[in-house]
Amino acid sequence: MPKLRTVAVLAGTALLVRRAMRRRIRTSPLWPMPALEEPVSGRPRSRALRLLVASREEVAEGVVRLRLEGRDLPRWEPGAHLDLALPSGLVRQYSLCGDPQDTSSYTVAARLVPDGRGGSREVHERLREGMEVEVRGPRNRFPLATAESYVFVAGGIGITPVLPMLRALPDGVEWRLLYCGRDRASMPFLEEVEKLGGTGRVSVVAGVPDLDAHLADVSEDAAVYCCGPEGLMASVAERFPRVRLERFTPRASAGDAFEVELRRSGRTLTVAADSTVLAAVRAALPGTAYSCEQGFCGTCQQRVLEGEVEHRDELLTDAERADSMLICVSRARSDRLVLDM
Repeated sequence: MPKLRTVAVLAGTALLVRRAMRRRIRTSPLWPMPALEEPVSGRPRSRALRLLVASREEVAEGVVRLRLEGRDLPRWEPGAHLDLALPSGLVRQYSLCGDPQDTSSYTVAARLVPDGRGGSREVHERLREGMEVEVRGPRNRFPLATAESYVFVAGGIGITPVLPMLRALPDGVEWRLLYCGRDRASMPFLEEVEKLGGTGRVSVVAGVPDLDAHLADVSEDAAVYCCGPEGLMASVAERFPRVRLERFTPRASAGDAFEVELRRSGRTLTVAADSTVLAAVRAALPGTAYSCEQGFCGTCQQRVLEGEVEHRDELLTDAERADSMLICVSRARSDRLVLDM
């Protein structure tokens, strides 16, 4: 009897060990190396919504406004933007410029960029009333802070995140706006902006603005916001290091070459000076998830196990940047990075 009990115990133990080994192998394909935490690649940062293109209107030369309707939509605050998934699969980011209290629709506007990467052209040529589109968000990396006074600088389509901010400012607060563009016909929402500003608050400049003249007497305590072409934002940032910027084009990807080790896959790759981590990784692992390629959507976020990252994204929080990166735009400050891939 004791022998039968011993045999039964040993058999049960062997079965449990086999099951544990199978689970371990599934968890870590490179077993018996230690299993690492599950990677974050490809996880959506917010759920997708299917919305109806209820209206499409040209609001300036080369600019269309879309009203996207749904039900019980998530609320948002001035400065927020949406990820818009286009029919081709491209994903682009557009600032919300409607009413934050409206939970039945979102409003965005897009300028046609003839020599761009194709997203704006697709919005202008393919999106029509009655179509359904997929969006994610809203997300806000450009929130309106509480301040005693405000200075806004907008270039062209850069007025879209600023417009809801102007509407939301409390009565009596001091603010002013410098709004510039190629010409008045190309500047969306110009009439509404001028009405909001009343007398003396809004300066409209057709052409290149003289920033020194328009921003000479800005208070040190003023909250400065800027959205527009990269050159305009760089010029404003030179004058106001604490300026809050909103950009929807990726920073230049060029830098020094470096190596990336993919710990799970056991591969070491070279990222060329004029390439990206994403490009190098996808050459080795074609199934790697990605979407916007601009550092906004978070689809390509990967856990960093070793190395120092030069973060160039517009999405991750400081806490997230401590141990992860968006491989579509960010690079290495060190000679080598190790990723949990």
